[in-house]
Amino acid sequence: MIITQLSVFLENRSGRLTEVTDIFSENQINISALSIAETADYGVLRMIVDKPEIAVRVLKKNDLSVHTTEVVAVITPDIPGALNKVIKYLSEEEINIAYMYGYSHENKASIIMKVNNPQKAVEILQNKKIELISASDFYEI
Repeated sequence: MIITQLSVFLENRSGRLTEVTDIFSENQINISALSIAETADYGVLRMIVDKPEIAVRVLKKNDLSVHTTEVVAVITPDIPGALNKVIKYLSEEEINIAYMYGYSHENKASIIMKVNNPQKAVEILQNKKIELISASDFYEI
């Protein structure tokens, strides 16, 4: 239920994102989810990909700074209060959410979270009957 996320640090200039997508296209690596955060000089491209080990290898081979992070992904109904319920379950057990990103489709919301204790978060959410996404299932969404 824990998924490997890649974080790539890119100089904030035209063409850098294209370099990453070119590398992935050439190596048949599919991006299932992504988020970009920026500062004045750099951006952080966070991604869930179908072949994380290969992705790390080819990105490093192309002199890109990349590291992996364990994240947790959940599916909730796409209704008011569903995300709030998940966040409350975690905060009640002192799980800190560093960041999250997500999307909704066909009345369901998929949410990816970076938490301070992924294994404990998974246990809490499983006990509360929250639908978690495994890495293999995530790639099929």
